[in-house]
Amino acid sequence: MLARTLPAEAQPPAELHRAMRYAVLGGGKRLRPVLVYATGHALGAAPERLDAAAAAVEIIHAYSLVHDDLPAMDDDALRRGRPTCHVAFGEAMAILAGDALQALAFEVLAGDASGHDPGIHVEMLRTLAAACGSHGMAGGQALDLAAVGCRLDAAALARMHVHKTGALIRASVRLGALAAGGADVATLAALDRYAHGVGLAFQIRDDILDVEGESATLGKTAGKDAARAKPTYPAILGMAASRAELARLTDAAIAALAPLGARGAELVALARHVAEREH
Repeated sequence: MLARTLPAEAQPPAELHRAMRYAVLGGGKRLRPVLVYATGHALGAAPERLDAAAAAVEIIHAYSLVHDDLPAMDDDALRRGRPTCHVAFGEAMAILAGDALQALAFEVLAGDASGHDPGIHVEMLRTLAAACGSHGMAGGQALDLAAVGCRLDAAALARMHVHKTGALIRASVRLGALAAGGADVATLAALDRYAHGVGLAFQIRDDILDVEGESATLGKTAGKDAARAKPTYPAILGMAASRAELARLTDAAIAALAPLGARGAELVALARHVAEREH
């Protein structure tokens, strides 16, 4: 689906399209589209009703990584085990690739022909837009940049990552539920509690791996947060307390799925995977 959604490499402007495909198709965990599918499946959606939303969130995620890796942001040279987009294609082309990917994600979601109710379709677009903006990823990145060299408390750190990491994860779950149609307010709220826990758990595990992992396994530069004096969970809470908070958030996320019963099994497995992953 992703390869078909992206412009062909030979299609002009070819260098831009190569950079876009490089950013999206170069591996990765694909957690966000998997969350779209798992949520939709739990609510009885056919896979084809979830395809556009799944592609859109992964394209948005790829765009965010391209921009986050830039020298003006996190200044990283390694992503998914290979040179970052700006190292491979130059900073200007990487910025354009990120811009074009963000636009493409909304084009994909807006052009979804799977027959959603118009009101739900608009809400899906609003959900994705909110996850990208100043109250979502962009706002989280701004807080992250401002926090370099500062000593945040645990509440401020969580607030930053609710935006930077958590917003798109929560949007992925909500998009899966909206695409399924018919989810009531209580179900949407339960799924949002689940996604909130998974989003923060994902970040804590990332912070732990940044301390304990190796670049070859992670596919990105290990230890870069400490090197840049960025506030992280281990730096603020200590490793033992970080692990305890990771377990608490994972348990809370799984508990939120109780109303789904056996239908939530795939989502439960994903929460556990997030907490236990090695890269």
